[in-house]
Amino acid sequence: MDDEHSAPHRRPYALPLPTPPEVLRRGPLREGAFSSALHEPRTAVVTGRLLGAALLTCFLTGLLSHLLQEPPTWLRDHLPSRPVDGYRVTQGLHVITGIAAVPLLGAKLWTVYPRLFEWPPARSVAHALERLGIAVLVGSTLLELFTGLLNTLQWYPWPFPFRQTHFWLGWLAVGGLLLHIAVKAPLTARHWRRRRPGLAQRRAFLGAVTASVAVVTLTTAGQTVPRLRALTLFAPRRPDIGPQGLPVNRTAAQAGTGTTPAGWRLTVHGPRPYELTMDDLLAMPQYEAELPIACVEGWSASARWGGVRVADLLARAGAPPTARVRVTSLEADGPYRVTEMPAAHARDPLTLLALRVNGETLLPDHGHPARIIAPNRPGVLQTKWVTRLEAL
Repeated sequence: MDDEHSAPHRRPYALPLPTPPEVLRRGPLREGAFSSALHEPRTAVVTGRLLGAALLTCFLTGLLSHLLQEPPTWLRDHLPSRPVDGYRVTQGLHVITGIAAVPLLGAKLWTVYPRLFEWPPARSVAHALERLGIAVLVGSTLLELFTGLLNTLQWYPWPFPFRQTHFWLGWLAVGGLLLHIAVKAPLTARHWRRRRPGLAQRRAFLGAVTASVAVVTLTTAGQTVPRLRALTLFAPRRPDIGPQGLPVNRTAAQAGTGTTPAGWRLTVHGPRPYELTMDDLLAMPQYEAELPIACVEGWSASARWGGVRVADLLARAGAPPTARVRVTSLEADGPYRVTEMPAAHARDPLTLLALRVNGETLLPDHGHPARIIAPNRPGVLQTKWVTRLEAL
């Protein structure tokens, strides 16, 4: 005898949804609307794994950049100052993989976009939730790549703050990507390896995708990779063009520091605070270091910097070896007018209060009268127009 316990129990997310009236099945919704043989799982898997690798690499290097710029309290005293080119490499890789992901995303969406018009639009609650997750994944990824690409141009035509929005969009996109990978794992596994002779159209399509990725990479990566500099046709920045052979993101005119105050002094605060004039700084032991400027927009350039070691300035003030340093700029306003430097960077012998670059006195656009230059550090934290160092 049947009772309520003998009937199969159906989970709520497996409940079927009603099929819309057939009269609505028009245009791209009709059966057979998409005839290309490339709208199939194997092509989607091949493009998807390339796109996934690019997005995950871009996310991890971007996360590292964010942690270096705004380290949490538990991490700020453990940030290493070596390798010297660490930030240059990771941030360059971040922008390179982000740009490469643009044609890969276009190819991936082309292979699967007919699924947008499948019938019925949602077969069950679970199917509807899966499609909603894909919409979040695609939307957040498109917005992430779009805003990131415009950031390399330093163009911000939106009302929201870029850095915070870009950070959280990255988490949203990667979370959606990992969920999508988990849901599609059985289908992906079936088509991970080619089981029969490949389609000629697929080989041509994947060859075109590979060529497009190679072109955008080779013509933009030169802003980070010196050996590719001759091919830098579409990169937003040439690292060898600018005053004193270096690019400038924020000029002295923009910062309001075009004229150095006549009575400028460097103030160093610690157990034994003191002040130095420019003549006093020039009378101290001078050092030189070959260090890169590496910016979040992806460009980087090396230069020969000369000046006084920050470690010597702190030692004279009686600061302990574990002290962090707060650096204050002459500029009246700006998100990085005041920055903090971890002890490892402050005590690194390559970290300088730079007075010269490439054998010349700093120009105002590069931070005259003095600026910070340190290894393995984002360019926005290489404070220009320095007026005060404070041991914390």
